[in-house]
Amino acid sequence: MTTSKLDRRKKYTRMVLKEGLIQLLKDKQISSITVKEICGVADINRSTFYAHYSDQFDLLDKIEEELIEDMTGYLSQYSYEEDDLKMIEKLLDYFASKQEICKILLNEKVDTTFQKKVMTVAHHFFIKNWKANNQFNGYPSEYLRTFIISGSIYVTKEWLNRGMDKTPKEMAEIINNLIKNGLFGT
Repeated sequence: MTTSKLDRRKKYTRMVLKEGLIQLLKDKQISSITVKEICGVADINRSTFYAHYSDQFDLLDKIEEELIEDMTGYLSQYSYEEDDLKMIEKLLDYFASKQEICKILLNEKVDTTFQKKVMTVAHHFFIKNWKANNQFNGYPSEYLRTFIISGSIYVTKEWLNRGMDKTPKEMAEIINNLIKNGLFGT
């Protein structure tokens, strides 16, 4: 058997296992999902599952890590030159392109670490590019960062749950306006 055929089999197996878990996460929390259920949905036997992953949590972690790596690569392609609006729009474009899986992994009912990982990526890209702004003087920066990033993530979750009723550009403008001007404007 050639190595490429084996590699294709491994890729296929991992793909169907990931798709099976994502399918199950639509209705159940990760703690309620068993390896047997994943294998049933994926039509893969359990020994094959264990050849790739240690358990359902390991599989979920690999899915999250791949998405975060993909998101980081996507965002790294662009030069933002302190253009916060463009950065927010690109992040929302990414979420729109992966709408189903992001909606599932950011769902309140799904106990994953994906939201924390997204916040770390957002922190990396946004904080290092945010300009010093006089209206933020006097606020402890760690609280301000947490407030801005958490609020932006929750607005994004709401947007995904509403079926992306606005374009990524429109949502980026809303989020950027809230960040820059607050609720009542300045």
